[in-house]
Amino acid sequence: MTAITRTATILLGALAIVAPASADGAWTIKGRGFGHGVGLSQYGAFGYAEHGSSYEQILDHYFTRTRLGEVRGAKVRVLLGSGAGSVGFSGATRACGERLAKGRGYSFAANGRGVVLRSRDGRRLRGCGPEGEAAGHTVRIAGYGRYRGGLVARADGGSLQIINAVGVEGYVKGVAPNEVPSSWPAAALRAQAVVARSYGLATSRDGAFDHYADSRSQVYEGRGSETPETNRAVKATRGQVVKYRGEVAVTYYFSTSGGQTENAEFGFPGGEPVPYLKSVKDPYDDASPVHRWTQRLSDNQIEAELAGLFNGRLQEIEITQRGVSPRIVRARVIGTRGSTNVTGDTLRDRLGLRSTWARFRHR
Repeated sequence: MTAITRTATILLGALAIVAPASADGAWTIKGRGFGHGVGLSQYGAFGYAEHGSSYEQILDHYFTRTRLGEVRGAKVRVLLGSGAGSVGFSGATRACGERLAKGRGYSFAANGRGVVLRSRDGRRLRGCGPEGEAAGHTVRIAGYGRYRGGLVARADGGSLQIINAVGVEGYVKGVAPNEVPSSWPAAALRAQAVVARSYGLATSRDGAFDHYADSRSQVYEGRGSETPETNRAVKATRGQVVKYRGEVAVTYYFSTSGGQTENAEFGFPGGEPVPYLKSVKDPYDDASPVHRWTQRLSDNQIEAELAGLFNGRLQEIEITQRGVSPRIVRARVIGTRGSTNVTGDTLRDRLGLRSTWARFRHR
């Protein structure tokens, strides 16, 4: 997750047409927020905490019609990396049924038929089958760092998938400090712990692993990234999750709303409405450095970035749908010899915008 990316003006909250570009003009793009806009705004949560709200009140504001519940004893598998033929580790007490000597290093290696356990000097100790698992309280994984739980090395052809198998509380401890600053108020850190735990459990999947260790899931860097402040927040909310009708909610979160969050079906075009992911006012996220932002592009730059979406010269961008907030849902990129219907996310990705809450001015 996580993570923190026309002579007529597009009026916020309305449909509009951007006037044709001239050959030597420039675009000024003014926008708000950073991220997809759905769920909890991290800077908004910070602002609510600064104004005295509890983490329970913060969660209730962003996730409508939900309540806090509890999940205990769950585990997740996080893919740390893949493609290597072997991986070294230390700190584990057992691996593939073998008791390991304290203080010694070992490795898992792919041999074309599965995974083998080797000593530090490369001596083969035993075969592990398609998957080798090293268990311990904290395992140091070469090239990655220190991780709670265990290491799983899964054969994937002639290479390995390197996976951390960890209890959900340990997982959240390795996520929270990488998603928000540890210096934030306790209520904001606790809210982050609960949404990270909820998202981690609600989006777990069948297969070799549940999550990536980067913003494709949540940014997770293990024990080496933990801080006392975020660990206290995890401990204070132990097992707590956001639930909707008895099920763990998919608690999306993002950096900055710009003043209002968005419905799920508009924040993720093509998605379905979600009862607890509705647009809400977000009055306190103005502490974010990207609450409001400005980006400038020349005519040549914007035509290069939107290449393939129109033919000829860029003539105009027609905004055909906005969400509950002023975020662009759909638009039409019009050239002198052809045009394309696109989503707001396509415009955001192509132009490098921080969010789809944007207005454009050309001169």
